[in-house]
Parts: sequence; structure tokens; C-alpha cells
Amino acid sequence: MSGLLGKKIGMTQIFDEEGNVIPVTVLKVGPCYVTQIKTAENDGYEAIQLGFDVKKEKNTTKPVLGHLNKAKAPALRMLKEFSKDHDAEVALGDVVKVDIFQPGEVVKISGWSKGRGFAGVVKRYNFGGGRKTHGQSDRYRHPGSIGQSSYPSKVFKGIKMGGRMGGKYLSVKGITVVKVDEENDLLFVKGAVPGARNSYVEVYKQS
Repeated sequence: MSGLLGKKIGMTQIFDEEGNVIPVTVLKVGPCYVTQIKTAENDGYEAIQLGFDVKKEKNTTKPVLGHLNKAKAPALRMLKEFSKDHDAEVALGDVVKVDIFQPGEVVKISGWSKGRGFAGVVKRYNFGGGRKTHGQSDRYRHPGSIGQSSYPSKVFKGIKMGGRMGGKYLSVKGITVVKVDEENDLLFVKGAVPGARNSYVEVYKQS
């Protein structure tokens, strides 16, 4: 498999054999159910659809339940396609667990970042703001001039201004796997990853 679905549990720290502190993010990765196998003959491309996080059947629509019943999988909250690893042999209905990752392996993690709401330029783009002196009273955290007057008489697109911050789909590459807890389906990775607690993430193998 090229990756798995998971959920962000939170951050903590662990110690290595030499006593060094390592900041880690704890992810609950898997078990993921193989809910569909797409082939070049039937679908035009090869991929494996995985499902994660079991939920109640009464909260699932009948078309989705019918799709999952083909794989004899329970009702799942999240479905996602992953590219097919030609060396791995998986069948419809198989369960893939966190043991596909190994300590020391480098992975890519994708997820939705925390939404920060409307933010000004100081918080959003690290602007320095205006001077505190010379009678400044209400311009300290403002962006300042954003363009000319007579020409071009407009504000160009892309000018850094206040606006909606966060809530974007982000990917972080080069994250090292520190520890794999197969018994509890937990993956410990070094550093921070996008998203709030209990938000869904995608963990990809990185070549």
C-alpha cells in the first residue's frame, strides 16, 4: 500500500535510547478496509479505495452501504483512493493495518489545517505594522499603502491583506516515523502535522 487513513490524536514527547526528547504527533492509523479495487480495464486507472473509522449503519445512506457490503465492510466515515503498489497483493475486503510502516521511515502527511477565521496582516503574513511614534493612534497593526492612486487606480489581485486564515488542505513532507504501536494502531511521527485533534489525516509512503 502507498498509504493509509488515520486520525490525529494529539502531541506529546518521548525519549530515545540516549535520553534525548523527541516531540511527536500521535496518529491512530487504521485499521483500513479495502472497499474497492480499481483496474485499468474497468476504470481507466489503477487504485485502491480504503475506508476508515467505523460508524453506525443508521447514519449511512443506502447507496454507500450497498457499496460497502460488496466488500463485506462495516459502515465507514471516510473513503479515499490510494495509488496501487504493484508489489503488494490485496483483495476486496482485506484489512490493512499500521504495520506497513516502520520506525525510521519517511512519510508525507496530508490534512486540513486549523481554521483561524478572519485575521489581519500581522497575524496572517507576519507584517511588522506601523510605527508607534509621531501621533500614531490607530494604524499600528494596519498594512499601510496597498497601491497607487491615479495609475493603476485599482488593487492588484494577490496583494497581502487581511482575510480568511487557515482551513486549507496541506501536505507536509519528510516526516520521520519514530515509533509504531501495532497493538493499539498508533503511529508516532516526529514534529507537527496539519489539523486539530480528532481530524482525519492521510499518511503516504515517501520514496
